[in-house]
Amino acid sequence: MSAQLLMIEDDHRLAQMVVQYLQQSALQVEHVDNAAAGLARVETPGAQTLPDLVILDLMLPDMDGLEVCRRLRALPGNTGKVPILMLTAKGDPMDRVIGLEVGADDYLPKPFEPRELLARIRAILRRRGGGAQQEANVMRFGSLEIDRDARTVSVAGAPAELTSYQFDLLVTLAERAGRVLTRDQIMEAVRGRELEAFDRSIDVHMGRIRAAIEADVKNPKRILTVRGVGYVFAKHQD
Repeated sequence: MSAQLLMIEDDHRLAQMVVQYLQQSALQVEHVDNAAAGLARVETPGAQTLPDLVILDLMLPDMDGLEVCRRLRALPGNTGKVPILMLTAKGDPMDRVIGLEVGADDYLPKPFEPRELLARIRAILRRRGGGAQQEANVMRFGSLEIDRDARTVSVAGAPAELTSYQFDLLVTLAERAGRVLTRDQIMEAVRGRELEAFDRSIDVHMGRIRAAIEADVKNPKRILTVRGVGYVFAKHQD
């Protein structure tokens, strides 16, 4: 069964082009042109299944895309974990950073090449459903537990809320515990493509991961920054 996508985009011409292109690549896309319809589709799926991914425009007529992202992430259970790829027409990197901070898994600035959109969608879907090719086991580091099969994280038995992308970042580091990784190496391992020049979105995600798994974000013990290089996941923890 092909992946089911939900596109929330008020530009009908762009949406039509994207839907047609993605359908040619064996992806099913449902399009709505406003935030209210998009939220209703996810909040009350009824007999319908949840989408495997949401393509969300930052600028919508009835609600800011960032607020839509916040509301989607606030939904309970697996509903709030649906991956979000945010589209933004704004060139300011801060808009992208804010999008990541409120829970987007990835972003793509407009205008974009449909092939790049497809590549990013496929990368997210591989991460989300990649358990078939991953070793189904649990990694434990003190009170931190990472279940790669269930794609869940807990600290002292309490669930740690991470986006699909952030979960894969954490797994990438944990699998290489004790090894210093550059930002480029981390992004290459997770996203399967080279890091964009001057892209520091990885730092935003690391901050969110630390907030979820560290006892003291200002004095992290699990994910350490190696100044001028990148990050390392500590082998020995609590």
